[in-house]
Amino acid sequence: MSIKKQSIKIPQAAGLKQILRRCSSLGRKQNSLYVPKGHFAVYVGENRSRFVVPISYLAHPEFQSLLHCAEEEFGFDHDMGLTIPCEEDVFRYLTSTLH
Repeated sequence: MSIKKQSIKIPQAAGLKQILRRCSSLGRKQNSLYVPKGHFAVYVGENRSRFVVPISYLAHPEFQSLLHCAEEEFGFDHDMGLTIPCEEDVFRYLTSTLH
């Protein structure tokens, strides 16, 4: 049984590493925008409002669902930063429930 669990987690872990690498490069490109250690920035909504969220959110299925939507809509190979395709109010509500 543990072999199956490992095979499921490996692709997910690889995806999370890709996201973290992408977020880390954002900090180097935009030195004036501070992101504390253990956090990353995302851009949400039509106005692309910037939110700094803890890396621990990556473990939550709800947040992973948002990242999957972002990948489908925007992909991860662009210079615009990690953009989440949902309304700001929905994002605020979702993140307020994650702890």
